[in-house]
This record gives sequence, structure tokens and C-alpha cells, in this order.
Amino acid sequence: MTDAPPGRLSEAVRTISFDFGNTLVPVTRADLRVVVGLTTAEVARRCGPFDEGAFAQAWAEERDRQFAEEVPRMREVDLAQRSIRVLARMRGMPVPAAGSTWDDTAAAGYSTPEEVGFALGTYTASFVATVRVPPEVGPMLQRLAARFALGICSNWPLAATIDRFVEVAGWKPHLTAVVVSERVGTIKPDARFFRAAEHLLGTSPSMILHVGDDWAADIVGAKGAGWLAAYLPAETSDSPFPVSHGDDRAREDLRLERLSDIEGALA
Repeated sequence: MTDAPPGRLSEAVRTISFDFGNTLVPVTRADLRVVVGLTTAEVARRCGPFDEGAFAQAWAEERDRQFAEEVPRMREVDLAQRSIRVLARMRGMPVPAAGSTWDDTAAAGYSTPEEVGFALGTYTASFVATVRVPPEVGPMLQRLAARFALGICSNWPLAATIDRFVEVAGWKPHLTAVVVSERVGTIKPDARFFRAAEHLLGTSPSMILHVGDDWAADIVGAKGAGWLAAYLPAETSDSPFPVSHGDDRAREDLRLERLSDIEGALA
């Protein structure tokens, strides 16, 4: 489905922006479970040793606390902050009561920057080692890059992970920018995310086509910012990420059954 006249959508588009997780790269619940398991086990051994089960439980609890605190404010959760809080818990700092917040300055005194850096590096290495690079995406990006500027615009708690995945996959030469919520400070669908992305992509809003699988974050967000939007409904129910579906808040310019359909739609 398209709002543009037949054959004219490709004339309007100068830049294509892709969501990362479950748009460019399928990420399953099992994948993320492995990534978190490897990360918590390595950090528990290196920085303790701590009981791995207790460390993993603290990680899960602080993840849930972060989502409850940050997402309603349209802010990305922070893996460095989570690592600091979990290490503080494991070293005896009292856990804030429900409804209370952490004293993050005090919590930082229970760990070193090197330990936090190890945790973040382990998360990135575990993700890149676990999540498969879709073999068809690289050639598709190469072909599209001959006609359009390309970028990634994603909600993700650690930008370095996407940067490293892109590098290992060999996609970096095809991309103008990689825009990640952890660096921007806000998450899609916040308009501030899209304004920052426009600056980095170097294209006016009406010429950017954003492709994503989450209705609220990708379609409502993009259309609210004046972008064009292509909706790729999530193909799997086995996703660790929350996903919303179509409603009357926006109308997509293009609906895709598969990611590869984008080439034909813009031919």
C-alpha cells in the first residue's frame, strides 16, 4: 500500500533508513537468552567471582527496573548503568525499595571503569558471536546503495553492538549513518530521535523512507516526523522485543511481506 501515486514513491525517496532488530537482523528470544547468559556468566567470573545465578537474577531485575523508569520518558536504557547497579548489588550496596531510585553516583563507587567496560565488551562480543548475519542483506544493501543513501535507525541499549555487527557483516561501506537511541538519548517514536537522524543522514524528512517492524516506534514515529514509512510486520512471535501492530494513528506508505520486497517496490 502506498500514499504516493503509482511509480512515484521511488522518485520521492533519496534515503532509506532501516530498523535493526527484526528488520535487518532477525533476533530471537533464544538468541538474546544466549547473549545475556554469556555476558552475565563472564562478568560474574571476572569481577567476582560471584554466584552466576544470583548475578543473572540481579541483571534481570535491574533490566526490568530500567525499562519501567526510562521507557515512559522516551529514554533508552543504559547497559553501563545496569552493569554498575548489578555490581553494586553483588558487592553489598542495598537495593532500592520498590518505587525508589538508585543513587548511581554511590553505586559507581562499587566498581571500576575497566569492569564496566569489560561487561559492555562482553555483551557486544556475545551478540556478534550468537546472532546470525542474514546472507541476503549485504548484497541487497550494496544494490540499493547504488541509488539511495542508506542508514540504520534503531532503538538499542548499546550502540557499539550495532557498530560491531555492521562491521563484521561487511555493511559499513553501504551506510551513510548508524543512528542508535543509546547515542541519541531518546527512543523511537520520539520526534527528537528522528530529528537527530535527519541531521546525521543529511536528508530532508520528506525524502527519507524508514523501514521497520514495530508500528508505534517505526511507522507512527516516522510519519509523525514527516518521513515516509514502510511497514514490515514482524514475522515471528519468538521475539524478545515488545512489538506493536497497526492502528489508526498513521498510515504506512508501503507494506512489505519480506525485506527483499523493498527493491521491487522502489524499482
